Amino acid sequence: MANESSLVFAGIAPHPPIMVPEVGREALPQVRRSIDGMAELTERVIDSGATSVILISPHAPLDVSAFVAYPGPNVFGDFSGFRAPSVQLEAPVDTELLDAISDSALASDYEVIKLSRNELDHGTAVPLYFLHRNGWAGDVVALGYSFLANEDHLRFGQCIRKAVDALGRRVAFIASGDLSHRLKPEAPAGFNPTAHVFDEEVVDAIRSNSPEKIIKIDPELRRIAGECGYRSMLVALGAAHGLPHACDLLSYESPFGVGYLVAQITTTKMGDSDTHDRDPNRRVFVSNDEDVTGLARKTVETYIQTGSRIEAPQITSTLLASRAACFVSLKTRAGELRGCIGTIEPTEDTLAEELIVNAINACTRDPRFPPVSRSELDGLFYSVDVLSTPEPALFEELDPLVYGVIVEDTKGIRRGLLLPDIEGVKTAQHQVEIATRKAGIPIDEATRLFRFCVQRFRETGSA
Repeated sequence: MANESSLVFAGIAPHPPIMVPEVGREALPQVRRSIDGMAELTERVIDSGATSVILISPHAPLDVSAFVAYPGPNVFGDFSGFRAPSVQLEAPVDTELLDAISDSALASDYEVIKLSRNELDHGTAVPLYFLHRNGWAGDVVALGYSFLANEDHLRFGQCIRKAVDALGRRVAFIASGDLSHRLKPEAPAGFNPTAHVFDEEVVDAIRSNSPEKIIKIDPELRRIAGECGYRSMLVALGAAHGLPHACDLLSYESPFGVGYLVAQITTTKMGDSDTHDRDPNRRVFVSNDEDVTGLARKTVETYIQTGSRIEAPQITSTLLASRAACFVSLKTRAGELRGCIGTIEPTEDTLAEELIVNAINACTRDPRFPPVSRSELDGLFYSVDVLSTPEPALFEELDPLVYGVIVEDTKGIRRGLLLPDIEGVKTAQHQVEIATRKAGIPIDEATRLFRFCVQRFRETGSA
């Protein structure tokens, strides 16, 4: 078997409290990629079948020569230190697993000290908040790393793995930590012009599916970066040692001069996306209409190479001659999103003209990505979603496999849209929450819901 371990997922999560809606408030749009990344990470933890999650944080009360753990039977967290005392969380501790980890560590001459408090630090509370918010429920083991050598953290991770496998229950491991704290002049730890290299090396290790590169990062570069997640990642890498690499970059951003990374290191659920379009339970079926996707490709390639917008072609397609809103998506050969822009309502006379405008915006104006460069063109694939006219809907009339959703405030000013049949979005609640965040609408504010269908066109061979 590819993976006979009971460690069924390992990943990396950021922990800025500003991601929590009640803390971040008006700043939420700046960390939306991380928020959505945590929703995806949680979905993968759920899909792995993990009944317990181990979290390790750099902000627990650390010990110089020992690892630390929050005691049971329950742990508690709140964000009163960040002006949101009403946001509270609680989780049962998997005391059997914690004892097994302590025994396994002791056998390798490492000590796990149980803390005298069970109120979680924010490095643990933030990832746990998003696990709960996005539907995972189970026991936790909350740890803090030490100031021992890097090799000791790798070995401690291996001790954790032995304990997990000995118990035989399905467990996920999440390394909590932020990357460089010195990416911008306004960053809380100051600015260093070299600090970005640390983040780039970590991101490259994930993107290239070579997590062992993280172990080899120059210690001086770590010092320059002022990071707080490296030792957490080492423990995760030690725990995942020998398991199949299944790295996936779910999100990376640095809006405030601190690098926030959401990533997967390994999981038992690889390969599901390869059969995504053949799953009979999926309701948005993908087709290849070269008139549609070809127009998207020609538009982007012409604009990037010449700076000119193409004229709408002589239309022979009834669909392209119709008037409709659409979304144009660009992805890399590895299946990573490279740009996606669309319209909720048509603004042009024909779908062909609508598609041209949105394709140019997708390759140049998606705020999540830099403009596409000429060197990237050969590695891009295109898809187009053509939207039906949105209709008012009640929550119970939503189905994320069938309908996209639009969430709108009662004044009709702020609107957020999520397309249907998105990987990892399985419930109407999850779909609405994502669309609400995209709109920048507070969770407790009244909203109106609309639903729509799509015709999805994708180039042959695209991910």
